[in-house]
Amino acid sequence: MNGDRFGGSVGRAGRNAGLCWLVVALLVGLTIRQGVAGSYRWFSLAGIAIALMVLPAAARRDPYAMPPWELLILVAIPIVDAAILGGTVVSPIAVYLAVAAVALIVAVDVHTFTSVRMNRPFTIALVVIATLAVGATWNVAQWISDAALGTGYLVGDRTQDAANRAMMIDFLYATIAGSVAGVLFTGYLRRRSFAPTASAPHPREAPEEGEEEPDPTPSFVRGRFDVSEERIGRFVWAMQLVLVGLLVYGIVVRDVTTITNAAIALAVTFLPALLERNYRLPIEPELVAWLTTAAFLHTLGSAGLYDLLGQWDTLTHALSASLVAATGYTVVRSIDLHSDDVYLPSRTMSAFILLFVLAVGVVWELVEFALDLAAQRFDFDAVLAQHGVNDTVGDLLFNLAGAVVAATLGATYLTDVSRRLVDRLDDRRG
Repeated sequence: MNGDRFGGSVGRAGRNAGLCWLVVALLVGLTIRQGVAGSYRWFSLAGIAIALMVLPAAARRDPYAMPPWELLILVAIPIVDAAILGGTVVSPIAVYLAVAAVALIVAVDVHTFTSVRMNRPFTIALVVIATLAVGATWNVAQWISDAALGTGYLVGDRTQDAANRAMMIDFLYATIAGSVAGVLFTGYLRRRSFAPTASAPHPREAPEEGEEEPDPTPSFVRGRFDVSEERIGRFVWAMQLVLVGLLVYGIVVRDVTTITNAAIALAVTFLPALLERNYRLPIEPELVAWLTTAAFLHTLGSAGLYDLLGQWDTLTHALSASLVAATGYTVVRSIDLHSDDVYLPSRTMSAFILLFVLAVGVVWELVEFALDLAAQRFDFDAVLAQHGVNDTVGDLLFNLAGAVVAATLGATYLTDVSRRLVDRLDDRRG
């Protein structure tokens, strides 16, 4: 993380280390002050930040192996603001800019000290995703603290809707900060000449010389439950016919919500066929059924099951999250297999997928919140609606559950899909 990682000289590394240790000393003092004052949220956040800052030096046993001092200053701003000024108008966005800076420090640490390899665009994407994921995790943690310990961090004396609004505003700050950090860090890493280490080994899951190429992974459903492709296809068609029926019903009764949800869901179910026909992307029948089922169940919920069955929303969120996780896994794994500059071992891939789903969950909740506000402002029925902070937190938790299922049970199958996707892309380029 010192000069050899960012193209600096030994002298520059020494100056950088000196400035970094001054910032660390300041933060240690402020962290102790926050702990004595009983501000345990800031005490915890600052303590984690300090640990991540000094991790490279501790791992290498080299006091010069410190992150760039500019990043540490960015991390220090909200801590100084909270400890000395008591918080100002810039505090919410500054906090998430600090989170983004810590995410960048962690990303470069991982790139430097492990077998993980990331190029500059992938690193920036990871920073933005991690910032949104931290926003989700932090708010869920506050909600759990309020429910279990009786604190008032998020809910307190607020109503469900007021607490949910506060969470959405925090999500908005995280989104703004993540986007700003993405722009700033792109130029910063380019100026610092961040690039993959050319001499670092890049392990690949390829057969040894003289060894036969392994057989493709068996179909996830057909290979385990003896279900034919034709039967899966009929199952998909049946759901599509029901969606057509719901669309017609919505048009007849002039129900805008049903029309919108059914039309969007129906369009989504035809997306795999469009991708396979126009771009020759390998779409397995199981993936088509997976996507169609998620869209189908959501449309049934919007048609009335969300109100009749309290757990229907839980089911659709978990299934949709597993689909988002599967999509993220396939795309990232394809990049991993296709690019020599990116390598993510399976454990790292699982962690990335969990961050990815949490980040998508934040964006989705913001979309629901915006539609809710628009519906209230212009007096129409919202296509997507929120029902208080408990509902939102429940959605995020079941999103995470769906991500865990996809990242574990579907990993082998999705890896094979990613390999075939890379082969198709290579064939098109050839």
